[in-house]
Amino acid sequence: MIPAIIPRDRGEEGLEWLAVAAAIADGHERPRALVADSLLHHADDALLNRSAWVEGLGIAVKVATVFPGNVASGGETLGGAVVLCSDKDGQLEAVLDFHLVTKWKTAGDSLLAATRLARKDSRKILLVGAGAQARNLHDAYAAAFPEAHFTVWNRSPEGARRFVADRPGTAIADDLQAAVAGADIISCSTMARAPLVLGEWLRPGQHLDLVGAYGPGMREVDDAALVRSRLFVDSRDTTVNHIGEIMDPIASGAITADHIVADYYQPASFRRQTDDEITVFKNGGGAHLDLMVSRHILEVWRARHG
Repeated sequence: MIPAIIPRDRGEEGLEWLAVAAAIADGHERPRALVADSLLHHADDALLNRSAWVEGLGIAVKVATVFPGNVASGGETLGGAVVLCSDKDGQLEAVLDFHLVTKWKTAGDSLLAATRLARKDSRKILLVGAGAQARNLHDAYAAAFPEAHFTVWNRSPEGARRFVADRPGTAIADDLQAAVAGADIISCSTMARAPLVLGEWLRPGQHLDLVGAYGPGMREVDDAALVRSRLFVDSRDTTVNHIGEIMDPIASGAITADHIVADYYQPASFRRQTDDEITVFKNGGGAHLDLMVSRHILEVWRARHG
């Protein structure tokens, strides 16, 4: 079979948020993924390769280039592709656009967690951050919570106004503390290196989704938020020793690794227990999730294009 080349625009045809979340759930019913990362630096630029192998699902290598200097010329900072191969014979099956896979993987990951951890009657969703990822999270959450009202908070008021222009009906919050207190679901997708949301602001019954902190030295919430909550991650293998949101409070002794209730490989435990508990989900976004979503995108592509 000729390998599929799946671009960003046409690759979105036929994709649905709840179906992507279901594909991630189905992928975790298979044997635990083998994952590995490699990182190369050249001056200010970087090349990240993230690899995953899931028996019965396939092999994927996500190649991500990071060129910060592109911003000055109006270009994109991130680029790359996902290479998807069969785990039966190793043959190439597809090459998918990096942005396509990352968009649907990241927001689909948070969506799956919210369907299990957020209260079913959640109606007020706060988005902390107003970038491209926040737009994806808005659309993903709207699929599962169609009656929800959205509010966005952003450090830059101009960024918040641009967000509302793209997603009409979204309110703008000026006071982050007050916005957090009034929300049922709080989804953070920022590049913060110091906590934005404080544990003392949280109230019983809320669900907190942490997307932005993806490496050491990055935090979106403080230790108190984790101590007060039941903490979940998509994968222990790609969060505990890799992301500041988990590494820092463990290093300080605020929590231990045992404070993590479950990851996706423990579906029976990955649930809200009471209406009053606070749940926190750390979206780590490992390569195994790229593999699961890439496989789903390829299946939808083949169903439409043969």
